[in-house]
Amino acid sequence: MTDRLLSSSANALPIHAAPEGGLDQLPEAARRWMEATGFKAGAGSVALLPGEAGLAGAVLGLGAPEGQGDAERALLTGALAQALPEGDWALDAAAGLDPTLAALGFLLGAYRFERYLTKPAKPGPRLVLPAGADESEVRLLASSVHLVRDFINTPTNDLLPDGIEAAARGVATEFGAEVSVTLGDALLEANFPMIHAVGRASSVAPRLIDLTWGPADAPRVTLVGKGVAFDTGGLDIKPASGMLLMKKDMGGAANVLGLARLVMGSRLKVRLRVLIPAVENAISANSFRPGDVLRSRLGKSVEIGNTDAEGRLILADALALADEESPEILVDMATLTGAARVALGPELPPFFTDDEALAGEIALASQALHDPLWRLPLWKPYAKALASKIADTNNVTTDGFAGSVTAALFLQGFVRNAKSWAHFDVYGWRPQAGPLGPAGGEAQGIRALAHVLAQRYGRS
Repeated sequence: MTDRLLSSSANALPIHAAPEGGLDQLPEAARRWMEATGFKAGAGSVALLPGEAGLAGAVLGLGAPEGQGDAERALLTGALAQALPEGDWALDAAAGLDPTLAALGFLLGAYRFERYLTKPAKPGPRLVLPAGADESEVRLLASSVHLVRDFINTPTNDLLPDGIEAAARGVATEFGAEVSVTLGDALLEANFPMIHAVGRASSVAPRLIDLTWGPADAPRVTLVGKGVAFDTGGLDIKPASGMLLMKKDMGGAANVLGLARLVMGSRLKVRLRVLIPAVENAISANSFRPGDVLRSRLGKSVEIGNTDAEGRLILADALALADEESPEILVDMATLTGAARVALGPELPPFFTDDEALAGEIALASQALHDPLWRLPLWKPYAKALASKIADTNNVTTDGFAGSVTAALFLQGFVRNAKSWAHFDVYGWRPQAGPLGPAGGEAQGIRALAHVLAQRYGRS
């Protein structure tokens, strides 16, 4: 999709931009046409301008300026990639949009998942790189987001735990990173009992994928991603409707691979480690059961209150391993709880951290780049709801309250040495099409996190 971006074109048609109620900012001929057709310039609306020999250009509606940030407005260019006909187009410099974000928005809006379609897609419009845009950054950001979307959109029959491993190896090969994998029963020998327990019922063996990149003496940044290739719920089986989107339960793994790609592609001065516990939560005679007590890598015993709360179990073992190195920053990303969606909806993932400085940096980056994230509290009194009478902790609560918070508190119990830890409860899915892309898999938070890491550690 990044081939939709051109360095230059002598035949490019102009794209003007206008806020709602601001048609007077358009060139005279465009203004008259827009007024005659009743164009309202709503956010992401697109109108074509006629000329004597065909099209003379287009107008992008920016919506009402109130309540919109500069980044959100610039990213509306994604609508152009979906509405304009084939041909070369160029944004009018008078549009006043951030050039890098405007180019990025166009490429994100151009995304389509076409792996399984037999009929080739029609050629789409191409955009001339706006003056002042950072082309390498635009291409890296767009291709990384597209990669996340591709991984999540791929059905499970083509992306089981071995497929997740292949995807990680592909990213590693692109940037010269190293990968090691702990597979099947070797997980027990290496002391990852909960990863093994969750994944052992599948016909494809569970595994822990371990990617490393960067100088060994650089600040350690570790990313952990939930890689549940498919979640039946285990013996606490989901209803049929609850399984329809479970191919996306590896969305945490997809997002950390996208973030890792941004870190490596930007050559940040860090020692990067990516840990992905990859499993299928299947049903078989050897499935783990409600009421079982599992021993974790940390030594904590965990009573299983529900086998459908499996993501936190595999993350706990991976977090315990990551924590042993005392990283500067430890981030985990997971499609973890429905409670997060009840609280904030699908477009606004919550994050949790006790590091006030890191929380502030994430919030600022989220707003500046229009990569929505919202901090929720690690409310310690709720931890008592995870109590077990026979083990150190339960993997779920019995009261059903604050599910995203209690899941975060469960994970926090396996992090002791990291200087900063943050947990992101992402949805990984866009329910409805919008300017930034069609319905389907979505990268969430990785642009903001990459910006935070770049600001902290710089580029080499």
